[in-house]
Amino acid sequence: MNKYVFGLTGSLLVFTLLVVGPSYALSVGQQAPGFILNDTQGQAFGLFQLKDRPLTILYFFDVESQSSQEGLLSLAHLVKKYPQLDMEVLAITLSDKELTTDFVKRTSPGFPVLLDDSEICEEYGARKILPTIYILGPGQKILEAIQGGGKTTEVFLLRLAERTLQRNKPQLAQALSEPLQSDQRENFAAAKLHAYAAMQQGDLARAEETFLALAAQSGQGKILGKEGLVMVYARKGEAQKALALATEVEQLAPERAFIHVIRGDIYYRQGQRAKAETEYQKAVAKREADLLQKALALNKLGQIEVDKGNYQQARKLYDRAVELDPYNVEALTNKGISYEKEGNWDGALQASRQALAIEREDTFAAVLAKNAEEMLKLQKDHLQQQRIDDLVKELSERQKNSVGTDSAELDNWTSGPMVMTFVDFAEKGGLAERDGLATVLTTQLGDLLNRSGRIKVVERTLVNRVLAELGIGTSALADTETALKIGRVLAAKLIATGTLFYLPDRTMLSLRLIDTETSAIQMVASLDIEPGSPLEQHLFRLNRDILETVMTKYPLQGYLVETADQQVLINLGERQGVVLGTTFEVLDQAETKSFQQKTLRGAAKVISHIEISKVEPELSYARILDNNQALQQGLKVREKIQKGDNP
Repeated sequence: MNKYVFGLTGSLLVFTLLVVGPSYALSVGQQAPGFILNDTQGQAFGLFQLKDRPLTILYFFDVESQSSQEGLLSLAHLVKKYPQLDMEVLAITLSDKELTTDFVKRTSPGFPVLLDDSEICEEYGARKILPTIYILGPGQKILEAIQGGGKTTEVFLLRLAERTLQRNKPQLAQALSEPLQSDQRENFAAAKLHAYAAMQQGDLARAEETFLALAAQSGQGKILGKEGLVMVYARKGEAQKALALATEVEQLAPERAFIHVIRGDIYYRQGQRAKAETEYQKAVAKREADLLQKALALNKLGQIEVDKGNYQQARKLYDRAVELDPYNVEALTNKGISYEKEGNWDGALQASRQALAIEREDTFAAVLAKNAEEMLKLQKDHLQQQRIDDLVKELSERQKNSVGTDSAELDNWTSGPMVMTFVDFAEKGGLAERDGLATVLTTQLGDLLNRSGRIKVVERTLVNRVLAELGIGTSALADTETALKIGRVLAAKLIATGTLFYLPDRTMLSLRLIDTETSAIQMVASLDIEPGSPLEQHLFRLNRDILETVMTKYPLQGYLVETADQQVLINLGERQGVVLGTTFEVLDQAETKSFQQKTLRGAAKVISHIEISKVEPELSYARILDNNQALQQGLKVREKIQKGDNP
């Protein structure tokens, strides 16, 4: 959804090199030549030291030039004010060492100022016209080059804001471009940037207002405004209105690619997948399309190829998308998912690490990397593989032979471990920008639940191996009975299943928690995941709701094993999820009365309360809080759930 932000300056952002100099000046898309230079104190700095950084600025300047100084000081201000930019800066000058040293002492820019002997400035075409600014992206490829005085700083700010928005940092992009907001009627690029930033944060009303103002202009502003409105209407679910306006934009600007991407999304949600694919292909074919628009369409086409099982072809499309848009983390993680679906964990890990190098806090990439690392580790751990193989065979044999436990041997009171498993969620609606949302949700939520100690989530590896052993495809898990069957095979008390609905303006999650023994639905939860909302907040809420359900509907139960004056021992421990501070009620045997030759049993009475003070794997010690009568071995205990408890 965030990658809808592109082409912010319309035809102005064609990635054209603005350097006017020697014939060997560098080109956009080229690898930035490496160098090692000394600063004013004689310390050496090399460009290779920044090879893993997602954004690097090379600022070539003249220390005696007023415009050069102003630009450098503006850059220094940005670095200090916005550390979240995750940006490295190297300033390079041919100026006199003494003058440069004095300037650095007076201004303290906060980044290295390097002295050149003319070789590097020559290679970068940065001798005759200064300042010259290069923006380097992942892999130190040249993304932008800006040269000259006058409005150089303004142009640089806009380009930097665009790249920041491209990296899914809308609030920061708006802050960077704030100096450009004073006259957005003339600066179409700044106006469009703010509209897309608003949309990226889910503020459709503000985006629509800005696009309407642009559409009221003439020429390029009118086209950009109407194009933006097509997207707004599509996000609002007004498909026919969006399609009608898209036709109008196409007549005004036949080579614009964006409307074809939006049409493709609308057709996909309507189930017209062939028409959607055709629209995405049209977007890629447009001669004057912005590169980021093509990258977005290529990512969509890659996902369609994955759905067809054409993983190699999908990866070619993803690679083309990243070539056009070096910050396309979505295409990289989608590429990783394609490897994962083939069982190629080396490829999945490489793709996820490439994504993390661009955006270190990307949740999708982090989860994918974690899963890949665990699978690669398992492949090397032969003992662990054998353990899982044996367990899978045991579980599948239990299912095939319907082996159960003799009811005479069952302790119907004592709680066992609360085991839970996730099964793949059904996915409906539009084409999500990123594959693997269900995997990310279940992996992250599983980690939270496991950390609680109360619930043990079956590891994903074991679930997949059982499915393979029983010959059940993941698509079959959409059937509740099949999902329950898998839950029983895995000896899970609860299964979590549900559906992801990809809507124009958000993703809806519907989750159900089902008891595998009774088939009763114990919890229903729904979430609206809106653009820009942190996924972690939704996961914490789900974690809390699931724990609350388990604690309320499955309170821990056990027996007194030993009793003393001030302390007792119960037959529950870490294995069942007991934690320090848990309070239990001690229950007296229920009274029985005879009536008309029948034995009637009353409710058990609470005779004491105990609080856990020490926990062992299968036993716990508790101190006695109150005591109405002598406590004896064999009395039942039941967890006391206080109203308002925060699990």
